[in-house]
Amino acid sequence: MVLDALSSPHRKSQNPLFQTPSKKSSSSWSILLERHQFLLMTLALLAFLCTIYLYFAVTLGGAAGPCSGMSGAQRDQCQARSSASHRGKLRFF
Repeated sequence: MVLDALSSPHRKSQNPLFQTPSKKSSSSWSILLERHQFLLMTLALLAFLCTIYLYFAVTLGGAAGPCSGMSGAQRDQCQARSSASHRGKLRFF
């Protein structure tokens, strides 16, 4: 019968995902790297770009305030005014 042929344990799978490769590789890590090479390269590029972004956000973001050119008492007054005007507001970078 047709059902007997489909449920037979000796029947080979037609799905390519369940077929075992004919060559055995040296380790499971090399197989993982081969299969996910594009994903790993994209992740490395994203991490590199995020690192560059964070570097410039930290180094350039601190000096771009409204009181950056002032010193001494003028700077203290300016910071007091700016903190009072931004109180209760959400700041985005």
